[in-house]
Amino acid sequence: MPDSPLAQSVASLQSRAKAELAELVAFKSVADPAQYPKSECEGAARWVADVLRAEGFQDVALLDTPDGTQSVYGYLPGPEGAPTVLLYAHYDVQPPLDEDAWISPPFELTERDGRWYGRGAADCKGGLIMHLTALRALKENGGVPVGVKVIVEGSEEQGTGGLERYAEEHPGLLAADAIVIGDTGNFRLGVPTVTATLRGMTLVKVRVDTLEGNLHSGQFGGAAPDALAALIRMLNSLRAEDGSTTVAGLPADAEWEGLQYPEEDFRKDAKVLDGVGLVGTGTIADRLWARPAVTVLGIDCPPVVGATPSVQAGAGALVSLRVPPGTDATEATKLLTAHLENAAPWGARVQVEQIGEGQPFRADTGSPAYASMASAMREAYDGAEMQTSGEGGSIPLCNTLAALYPQAEILLIGLSEPLAQIHAVNESVSPEELRRLSLAEALFLQRYAATRS
Repeated sequence: MPDSPLAQSVASLQSRAKAELAELVAFKSVADPAQYPKSECEGAARWVADVLRAEGFQDVALLDTPDGTQSVYGYLPGPEGAPTVLLYAHYDVQPPLDEDAWISPPFELTERDGRWYGRGAADCKGGLIMHLTALRALKENGGVPVGVKVIVEGSEEQGTGGLERYAEEHPGLLAADAIVIGDTGNFRLGVPTVTATLRGMTLVKVRVDTLEGNLHSGQFGGAAPDALAALIRMLNSLRAEDGSTTVAGLPADAEWEGLQYPEEDFRKDAKVLDGVGLVGTGTIADRLWARPAVTVLGIDCPPVVGATPSVQAGAGALVSLRVPPGTDATEATKLLTAHLENAAPWGARVQVEQIGEGQPFRADTGSPAYASMASAMREAYDGAEMQTSGEGGSIPLCNTLAALYPQAEILLIGLSEPLAQIHAVNESVSPEELRRLSLAEALFLQRYAATRS
């Protein structure tokens, strides 16, 4: 690590960063009241608002967004004539899945083997702590050289679009010269990376009905149409024999030009079991960053324990489709819906309901802000050159901001490198990565301000 005064300030702030991250991780802020009380998200939002006020932010507000959640906004004025930079993170998290599979409690930040474990530690409560650490270090070294807006979303993981719609209804609120989205991650631990593309997504519920009620499988099985069997056939039609996504009419042969992802590294990162093959064709980068990917997230059907010998009258599933840059997510939703409807066997009745959507995103990597970030990351990572990668996940707000502020330069960085295991059990963050990226962001703000002076 560099030993500049700014780097020393960032290092000295790490114990505070850990303590605050522990406080924030303790909120069970899953933005789904069917799983956790809404008060958990409300408590996390208030915590964020209180921290921003304590840091001198003005106009701090809990924004009631149209999806029933709250985002937190604050503004820190900069020197006269300085540019404005918007810093983004989200405080909502994915559910912990199987809590028994966590080595330590998911909502209790725990240090182990040089990492900090807890749901949201990397995605994306750690992103907020990164922003705060960068700003505090700057204050200790001459002040923050830009105007800063902070927006911390409350429903990013649900994909319900509350903040996107709020921003569209209040178009001046998040206007900025540059935008740093702190919700992606380095390609690999210690490899400084900005994310240039994001896949969009659509999320649908599909319901299949064939009978007025369940039937005895011995008395009626063999002739009565089984809704669960129909659903399985429909879902299976979404993949080719090699596992490639096959939604009728949706292109799936694009190629990724740029940083590649060795298959051996991917197998290790994804923890693929020995002897189990990967799905799809093309390079790993093609499959992750340039092509669509369908995933069945859940199925409504009887569990094995307690199941009866019945022909099922109805069944349902939650299906996610990741959409690569160059494909319109709304059109992809129409294609997915038509595919599922057309794949239903035996005249089964099908209902498809969209519950979330986000457009893919492609950044302008030739902008001056990217040059400033490359210089900042080079210093923070001891001379390592900044890499540019894609990201298979989705951040729907990016396209909204790009449409609202076409002149703004948008950069995506963050703490979600492969070892972080975001969205899985035992999510963690590397404190070393947090330290380096906090320094990189502080350096970026200094250098970006200098380019605009």
